[in-house]
Amino acid sequence: MEVVTHLVNDTVEFYKWSLTIADKRVQHWPMMSSPFPTLAISCLYLIFLWAGPKYMQDRQPYTLRKTLIVYNFSMVVLNFYIAKELLLASRAAGYSYLCQPVNYSNDVNEVRIASALWWYYISKGVEFLDTVFFILRKKFNQVSFLHVYHHCTMFILWWIGIKWVPGGQSFFGATINSSIHVLMYGYYGLAALGPQMQKYLWWKKYLTIIQMIQFHVTIGHAGHSLYTGCPFPCWMQWALIGYAVTFIILFANFYYHAYRRKPAFSRKGGKPITNGSSVVANGHSTVEEEEEDDEEDNGKRQKKGRPKRE
Repeated sequence: MEVVTHLVNDTVEFYKWSLTIADKRVQHWPMMSSPFPTLAISCLYLIFLWAGPKYMQDRQPYTLRKTLIVYNFSMVVLNFYIAKELLLASRAAGYSYLCQPVNYSNDVNEVRIASALWWYYISKGVEFLDTVFFILRKKFNQVSFLHVYHHCTMFILWWIGIKWVPGGQSFFGATINSSIHVLMYGYYGLAALGPQMQKYLWWKKYLTIIQMIQFHVTIGHAGHSLYTGCPFPCWMQWALIGYAVTFIILFANFYYHAYRRKPAFSRKGGKPITNGSSVVANGHSTVEEEEEDDEEDNGKRQKKGRPKRE
């Protein structure tokens, strides 16, 4: 018990010390004065992962088609705004794409970058709705480990990023990721419009390839900074490298099962079997699965003669 007490005390003391080097500009911004709101929301998310399927077990799944259309295109707008702000403000501030220390001044462009990064952090909390919609639609198999790992860790880790390094090289990964999310949510927004859009969505698998390229670029960028001695916090660089490696492994596994592996087909329904595991890209199921589920849902609605709840 004494060891645990010492560990807790040391952790508290370390946190208090870390606050002395935190960015004072963001101290009073919403959600930034304490980690507890972010941790509480993340805990509620994990509780919903457990309670949601139990709640929906004996209930009809929600369709949520209109909701998904509005949600996905709203996320397109939000991520486009973030990417635009980061690009314009970093250019105005004369940022280097190879090595850029954090400038903690109240320069208008630096504050603009910090604000855009704060919105990026907020967007990671909003993305918890991806999981909520899956569960309300009773697509439990699509809430995979990759899905939960991505959503839960990004929200917490970006609170840390905004608290201590809301600028400098932090803009690089956020700019790339928000730009990719414009494409990703745009894709799923179009897919939600209906089967008539599918002929325009031939580029689906390239989203995963772009995401994997993103992680390799992140590792190369952080590695270059460490090698050249860039005055950006080393702990952040090493954390980025380790985090990106986990995503490369998980996304490579996803890509293999989604596009390289030849699925076995069941004798009954002719649908591909994936050993009971769904493949999810950045919180979304593959479109093949979505299309099959939607077609199945449409068929059930036609047979029953009544639509599912919106």
